[in-house]
Amino acid sequence: MNTGRSERDIGLLILRLGIGVMFVYHGFSKITGGYAQWHELGKTMAVFGITFLPAFWGFLSAFAEFFGGILLVFGLFMRPFAVLMAINMIVAASMHLTKGDGLFIASHAIEMAVVFVGLVFLGPGKFKLGKKE
Repeated sequence: MNTGRSERDIGLLILRLGIGVMFVYHGFSKITGGYAQWHELGKTMAVFGITFLPAFWGFLSAFAEFFGGILLVFGLFMRPFAVLMAINMIVAASMHLTKGDGLFIASHAIEMAVVFVGLVFLGPGKFKLGKKE
């Protein structure tokens, strides 16, 4: 079967919509959680020896997840935000693994990091807001 350009674009749209909506859903409570939640979330950076400004890192994580999901849905600034979201997932996976949660718990974050890296290379496809690539 010869998959044409339109099937590829429809597949990318489905992937963007599904993943994007779920990241908006999961990111909403984080972005609206405020300073205390951002501080707790940002403590995960200690995995990499980064212990300063945890609320700042937590806010960046929540921002990437929530607004990255929105931009993913619309196909806007997708490549840079896919990079940020992949980094976010690498941090999450590292935190789970160093906490001793094991690969089963860390696998979701690892899988999503792989998806985001793939999207960096694939781009948003034809069905997006904004100008043509």
